[in-house]
Order: sequence, then structure tokens, then C-alpha cells
Amino acid sequence: MRIGPFDITPKVILAPMAGVTDKPFRVLCKRLGAGLCASEMTTSDPRFWDTAKSRHRMDHAGEPAPISVQIAGTVPAVMADAARYNVDHGAQIIDINMGCPAKKVCNAWAGSALMRDEALVARILEAVAGAVDVPVTLKIRTGWAAGQRNAVTIARIAEAAGIAALAVHGRTRDQQYTGVAEYDTIAEIKSQLSIPVIANGDIDSPQKAASVLTRTGVDAVMIGRAAQGRPWIFREIAHHLATGGALPEPSLAEIRDILLSHLQHLHAFYGEQSGVRIARKHLGWYAKDRPENSAFRAVVNRAETADMQLRLTRDYFDALVAGVVPDLPVAA
Repeated sequence: MRIGPFDITPKVILAPMAGVTDKPFRVLCKRLGAGLCASEMTTSDPRFWDTAKSRHRMDHAGEPAPISVQIAGTVPAVMADAARYNVDHGAQIIDINMGCPAKKVCNAWAGSALMRDEALVARILEAVAGAVDVPVTLKIRTGWAAGQRNAVTIARIAEAAGIAALAVHGRTRDQQYTGVAEYDTIAEIKSQLSIPVIANGDIDSPQKAASVLTRTGVDAVMIGRAAQGRPWIFREIAHHLATGGALPEPSLAEIRDILLSHLQHLHAFYGEQSGVRIARKHLGWYAKDRPENSAFRAVVNRAETADMQLRLTRDYFDALVAGVVPDLPVAA
């Protein structure tokens, strides 16, 4: 699959997720096989570009290409300015968010709320696509609600506006992340477009990725929640799509080393205090399938320094590697 000048190989993409797909996680997922990783949603409002949160979200130094930055907003001219600003700061692909179901985003008529105003959608897409010389992509849902499914119409608007690729989460906004993804809707969209279409929703294994590709005819799949705590899912999917076979699960020693490297990158990227705090959710995701996960989380969440967080994590996984139950004191 190509997006503008970029060959997206393998055809498995990390979905943009607020609070998750920061630079340390994107770099890790690319190293573990993702063909493309989109940034967290960044605001189009220039008043907030100089905040610590925005500066981190717009930091792409040393990030492997192609660099995809997702922007959100409601005013076409402001969105166009945001696209130009992000391209000037390293973005090689601009992605427009019309899929976020979060209430605080939709209440501002951004994210998936925009799908209720097709004329505004067209103006935003035309403004952004005309503002920059890099490919512009779009992420949508199947509609606002069960009786308001208009993804096919929005998809046609997007192609006419010059959008280079379209990602579709197979749920309406009111479903949030419940129910099952509507792959038939995604297949219908793909059948009517000539630009690449990417399927998102409920893809949590190599076999599911292959099944969705076959069922919908899309050009690539997008992985969101299934990558949390399991970033090696990208290489597993890539291997299965290429060979039909299955890679062995990563060893506990490899998981330990991946996690420790991820923690060190988080500490360096955010600074010790913020890095330790942000790392806690990743620690929980990495250990979520272990029977002692609750005790592990209770212990590492008390760590206030990077050294302590790394030591507790290393000791936990070293015990698992040795085949013994980790010695985790009861949380106070």
C-alpha cells in the first residue's frame, strides 16, 4: 500500500490513541514491525501549541519515517494552519481525526461529531489537503449513531477532496468500543473508492487481520487496543500475512527487555517524574495476563523514581524467567 510517496510495508498500522501513541510507543511499534504509526491527536488551536503536552506530541526528532501526525479541530482555516505548522515541524503525513468518540472532543463538534455535518467535512478536508504538499489521510467511524450511518457518503467526499487514504473504525460513535465492528460497511466503502482504505476495529490477532483483509478487500489493517502491552503483535501479523504461519510468542526475557527499554525511553522523553507516572499504565498492560498482575501493579505504582521502577520491573520479570512466583509485598 502506498500513501503518497510512502510505501507502507507491512500493511499493518498503529492507530492513533490519545495517551498511548506517544513517540516512545511509536518508535517501539515501528521497531517491532508496524508499517506506519500515527501520533496522538494534536489540537489545531495554536493557543495550546506551546504547552508541555503539545510539545511532546509534536516532537518527532529521531522518529523513523514516515511520520504521521493526527490533527483535530472544527474550523477549516485553523485546521489548514495546523497542518502547515506540523509539516514545518516534521510531519510527513497529516491525518485528520473524525473518528474520536470522546465526549469532550465531540462536545466541541470535533472528532466523530463532524460526521453530522457533511458540508463542514468537505470544507475541512479541502482546506487541509490544499494547504500542504504532503499526503493527507482521514480517520472516521461508520457514523454518529445506528440510524445515522453515513460513512460511505463521507468516504466519497474525502476522495473528491484529495484525501490520500481513509481509515474506518467499524463502529458508530455512540457504540464507543462496544459491540462488534461492521466489516461489511468497511467493505462497501472499499468497493466504492480508488484510494487506499484501512480497516480498524476488533483486530487482535494475525488470523483476525488476515480474515478482515480478505472479507473487506481493504489495503491495510489498523491495530489499536490490541497493541497495548503487546507491541509485538505487528511482527506477528506481518509474518502471518507474508507466510501464513505463526511466530512463537516472545519469551519472558524478551518481554522484559522490550519493557525495560520502553520504560527508559519514557523516562528520558518526559523527564523522570512524568515518565514514571506515564509508564505505570504500560506496566499494567504488559503484565495484564499474569495471575499476579494486581499485586505487581500495586507495587510498581508506588515507585516514585525511575531507578526504583526499573528495578521492580526487572525483578518481577527475572523471577518469571526463573520460573518462580515473583516476591511482591502486599500493597499498603
